[in-house]
Amino acid sequence: MAISKELLDELLSQVDNPEDLFGKDGLLKELTAHLVERVLEGELTNHLGYEKHNPAGRNSGNNRNGHGNPTIKGDNGTLEIKVPRDRGGSFEPKLVEKRQSRMPSFDEKILSLYARGMSTREIQGHLEERYGTEVSPQLISTVTEAVLETVTEWQNRPLRAIYSIVYLDALFVKVRQEGRVIKKAVYLALGINLDGEKELLGMWIARSEGAASDIASLFWLGVLTELKNRGVVDIFICCVDGLSGFEEAIEAVYPKTIVQLCIVHMVRNSLRFVQWKLKQWRNNYTVNGTVRIAPAGLPHDLTACAMLTHG
Repeated sequence: MAISKELLDELLSQVDNPEDLFGKDGLLKELTAHLVERVLEGELTNHLGYEKHNPAGRNSGNNRNGHGNPTIKGDNGTLEIKVPRDRGGSFEPKLVEKRQSRMPSFDEKILSLYARGMSTREIQGHLEERYGTEVSPQLISTVTEAVLETVTEWQNRPLRAIYSIVYLDALFVKVRQEGRVIKKAVYLALGINLDGEKELLGMWIARSEGAASDIASLFWLGVLTELKNRGVVDIFICCVDGLSGFEEAIEAVYPKTIVQLCIVHMVRNSLRFVQWKLKQWRNNYTVNGTVRIAPAGLPHDLTACAMLTHG
């Protein structure tokens, strides 16, 4: 929707500096409040079925009944707006619902800051400094806990009965915890269903994966048991790395599943025992799509590793 140049010139005629436009009581904040109020008036008109001051509203059974004056927290700070009311009390505004104290985008900002590892106090200070809005630590906790409920629901959702392939692995990420950055392993279960579609079956967080393989294998045993409890009856192929005890953990829950060791892990593990000079031969196996023959004297096992690496 295009705004005319004349309207913009009229709006900016009283703006002398950035503070007049973006400040705590600037034009942008005032304009936002007026636009919200205009939309709410339109919603009430639609609800009643007649315009304001229209004689058609006489004896209609429901009329306008003044305004409420809530305070709404939004992108431009705290807005004081007038919300129209009807005498019958049946009007339910959509843009700003009854007893709503925050615009949806305001919650998104809190969640974005929370996801970046900021503490409750840090979020509180940032919102006050950036938007001139004072929020309580309890409000921040309420917003984040509401999302955690959705996350928990996703984590416990029912799954399909059969998956053709399930990949089990860990992704290492750095997270902020108790004021310091530590490395944690995010365990992932990625499934391929019978329609050939990928599904992220779940995500689980632990401190590390490879440091104590016996502990990690027990963790994976718990993950597989959870998948079974959520409805997964059978898995045709399970693709994993070479973690000690992994295959036994899979067999304990899905005894008929074929365990496939990840090719990339196989190659990397094999190349650990190969001299550095011999490793360089693997760079010469595929040139412009043409597979070259292994040089004479190159061990057969290394030839296979090199071809798999570029395969």
